[in-house]
Amino acid sequence: MAVFQRGNFFIPRNVELKKWSVIACDQFTSQPEYWHVVENLVGDAPSTLHLTLPEVYLNGDYTDRIQKINANMQNYLQQGIFTEYKGVYIYVERTLQNGKIRKGIIGCVDLEEYDYTQNAKSLIRATEQTVLERIPPRQKIRERATLETSHILLLCNDGKKRLIEKIADCKNSLPLIYDFDLMQCGGHITGWLVQGDDAQNFEKYLLEYTKDIKEKYVGSEPMLFAVGDGNHSLCTAKFCYEAEKAATGRTDLPSRYAMVELQNLQDEVQQFEPIHRVVTDVDVQKLWQELQKLATADGHKIECVTNGQQSTLCLDKNKGELAVAVLQEFLDKYLAGNKGK
Repeated sequence: MAVFQRGNFFIPRNVELKKWSVIACDQFTSQPEYWHVVENLVGDAPSTLHLTLPEVYLNGDYTDRIQKINANMQNYLQQGIFTEYKGVYIYVERTLQNGKIRKGIIGCVDLEEYDYTQNAKSLIRATEQTVLERIPPRQKIRERATLETSHILLLCNDGKKRLIEKIADCKNSLPLIYDFDLMQCGGHITGWLVQGDDAQNFEKYLLEYTKDIKEKYVGSEPMLFAVGDGNHSLCTAKFCYEAEKAATGRTDLPSRYAMVELQNLQDEVQQFEPIHRVVTDVDVQKLWQELQKLATADGHKIECVTNGQQSTLCLDKNKGELAVAVLQEFLDKYLAGNKGK
């Protein structure tokens, strides 16, 4: 089976789509007022707000909320508010607040090809450390869910721009299935159906891309896709699949596949901001001395601010491919044996 393939998608009809679509559940976790506004906007209208558990509410008792989420999924299916599209992809364009358009194609990935662990050699890998404590509440929702509403973004490294961009070139000939403004200054989103010859052409280019990646990294373990966002959602899907596989002894399960959006790392719209780490309640001098042991002349350059003084440090590239990975591993080990948060 292909690593990335077609899926069956349910698109709501005769509902107010601006109320239907909400931001990913792990956003605005320190701003509950955002979610209060969303709740007032949505009310009792059909919405993915009623199908997800915003993480801002994880500190309380969310058992009843999870039961309502699963019940709402069943109710929406019984009410017939969806049009189902079987064996297709969906090409999407998200118009951001700055006017730029981010392109992607929605499909399903094979979880047998995904590994979230630190030293993974799988075709699909995480780009951040997986915090396993975040998984249980998501797993409680997903293991009984009849619908999937996850927000997972995968990145391909398609310098030839033959995957998503080829679909974008022919979008005017594709059936339009949604086109609406998102709530809370979220911009605008448009979706087109990709099927028939267009889907086959995409799959042909996907095979070429896969071949190129494997040839480029011959003799090593190539990474086909990187998880750009939503790694904990994908990790939850993996947990649920592995549990069902162990219980049934089967691998031909619907839970083996997870819905994702594939984007191109080489798209000029993709922008990556610095990822900061703030350490408090710590012996600053001791931490700084230990961190300097990782310093090299031409390593990953990071900026450090301690007690108002700014310094530049280059971290040993042999410790990891990304500066944030080297720094995070150091901090995890340091804080495991020393005071600090």
